[in-house]
Amino acid sequence: MAMFQILLLAAVQGAAELLPVSSSAHVIVAAKLMGLDPTTPEMTLLLVMLHTGTMFAVILFFWKSWRASFFTSRRQLWKSCRLILVATALTGVVGLGLKAAIERIAFRGAPHAEIEMLFGNLGLIAASLAAVGVLIVCAGLKRTRGARPEVGTLEALIIGAVQGLCLPLRGFSRSGATISAGLLLGVARERVEEFSFALAVVLTPPVIAREALRLMKAQAAPLGGGTHLLDLFFPSLCGMLFSFLAGLLALRWLSSWLEKGLWHYFGYYCLAASLAVFALYRIGM
Repeated sequence: MAMFQILLLAAVQGAAELLPVSSSAHVIVAAKLMGLDPTTPEMTLLLVMLHTGTMFAVILFFWKSWRASFFTSRRQLWKSCRLILVATALTGVVGLGLKAAIERIAFRGAPHAEIEMLFGNLGLIAASLAAVGVLIVCAGLKRTRGARPEVGTLEALIIGAVQGLCLPLRGFSRSGATISAGLLLGVARERVEEFSFALAVVLTPPVIAREALRLMKAQAAPLGGGTHLLDLFFPSLCGMLFSFLAGLLALRWLSSWLEKGLWHYFGYYCLAASLAVFALYRIGM
């Protein structure tokens, strides 16, 4: 994979990851247009490394507001950590359960079948984009009166479950789905945005570890045979840095549109994108 391709994918990832438009869908389509296979271990690792760059952008962007919301006292810190852990645990249960069900149904028990083999299916991506688009539009058009200033246990459980639905479905935007779920539950925009991206920071490291392990298993030996891991990690690190910079710009845009009540426009974009992706699917991409 050429460096310019990695940087282009990083720019797409960084811009789309932190907007509710599904970075995975955009990166997969971009990769296919460049003749790359998004289902290979090398590509899935690259995508995860690009996610890492945006994770650091999230930490830098939200650190000040997290300190004001989560670190005001020991009691508040414990409450926030408990809610994040509860939501993440349910994400794992729902996400892994759905992953196992999809693999069993789609591959009918075929040996060595992994859900990543479906990541390049543009038909599924188009359907996922349409679904999250409808969710975002509904949340954005909902009239909010007396929004709750905090995420409670019930809201955390529901948001965590919704995040679990996003894990195996490329195109079903994680940030779009979780923030929309919080808005529909009546949580204040600022609080649900902070909570959604706090969940992303917790979720990213285990996903990185899983993809690194998957890549090593795909090699003839852990550090030998085929491509050396260092040869794969260095370009990915460059892409990670670029996605970090693009992510900071995207976060400023996202927060601005949330504050101005323009959230539903992201949903319209997802619906339009789903039609474009479906058109590519129909022509055989």
